[in-house]
Amino acid sequence: MYYERHFWGMHFFWWLFWIVMIIWIFATPYDIPRRINRKQNPLSILKKRLAKGEITSEEYNEKKKILEDKE
Repeated sequence: MYYERHFWGMHFFWWLFWIVMIIWIFATPYDIPRRINRKQNPLSILKKRLAKGEITSEEYNEKKKILEDKE
């Protein structure tokens, strides 16, 4: 008898909690910080650096030419 009441008490809510947490962890799209995204190629990274102002347009064109020559 004790076990039946225990199952429908907090025990049930813990199972529900962990099931919801596992679904949430795998269903939520997120990027891990400092991890290179697999969708990015060197040219897209170069474009982002130009857009952020980290490199000039001359540097962008030079590096783009180098990347295109390697392909």
